[in-house]
Parts: sequence; structure tokens; C-alpha cells
Amino acid sequence: MKTVLVLSILLWAASAAPAEDKEKASEAAVEAPKEQKAGPPARFNFCPDGWFSHGSRCFMFVNTPMTWYSAEEHCNILGAHLASVTNPREYSFLQQITQTAGQSIAWLGGFNLQGQWMWIDREGFYYTNWYLSSSSSSYPCIHLRSTNGWGNTRCSNSYRFICSKDPFGC
Repeated sequence: MKTVLVLSILLWAASAAPAEDKEKASEAAVEAPKEQKAGPPARFNFCPDGWFSHGSRCFMFVNTPMTWYSAEEHCNILGAHLASVTNPREYSFLQQITQTAGQSIAWLGGFNLQGQWMWIDREGFYYTNWYLSSSSSSYPCIHLRSTNGWGNTRCSNSYRFICSKDPFGC
């Protein structure tokens, strides 16, 4: 009996919706292009406005030159880190967004600590794409090069940069 009562209340509440909402819903259904109805379901983009979705992460190119440390701090304020790179397709994507911004160099989240290369976001440093590796003790921060692999330089240089975050991160 309780189930019937609950279902009756829900049915009544649904039918009691304002008529204008029903009209808007039916107009929206009419205005939707037929291609959307017939095509495969669209992939969802869970990245915030201004961020690009690639793989399971969101990326943002920041067109303000900063030192590596300031760039990482800026990314942290956005709930992100400087971008790590885990595979060739991802690197190619990051090169493309750098070129689209009219730039040829951008900070990445790679750095050298006591002779060990690592990513600031704690990704494993398994994929490498060195164009030129300088002395890591003098040049401990990694930058992307839009035409070929990455390089390393002083962290005090000012470059534009790429932030990265998980769209579902807390």
C-alpha cells in the first residue's frame, strides 16, 4: 500500500510541473538536430570551461610567463599541477595546444631531484622524449618544445606553461 501511495505522489508531482516547462522541453526536443538523435552517443567532457580534455585528464595552457615554481603555484590555485607526460600521443597533444597559443616552449611538471627525474604530480617517469638533456644539476626543470622533444633548463627562467588535472579529483 505504501508503494502505491509513493508512486501516486510521484506521478502527481510529475504531472503538476508548470506547463511552460513542458512546452520548453517539447520545443527543445523538436529543435534538436536529427543527426544527434541518430548518431552514436556523444562523449562527455567533464573539464571546466577553458580546459581541454585529453585522455583522462584536463589541460590548460596559461599564456603568462612565470618561473617554474610560480607556474606550479598558479596551477595549484586552479586545483592542478604542471602537466606530466605519460605517452607520445599526450606529448603531441600538448605540443599542439602550445602551437595553437602561438608559442614554441612551455613549462611541464618534470624536475630533477638528486639525480632522479620525476613529475610534480607524482606520475611515474616512464615515458621520456628528450630533445636535449643538459646537466640536470644546473638545469633541473623540464620544458616542452613545440617542434620536437623536451629539454631542461634553469627553473628561474620565465615561460608560459601547461596545467593538468583530473576532472574527478577532489
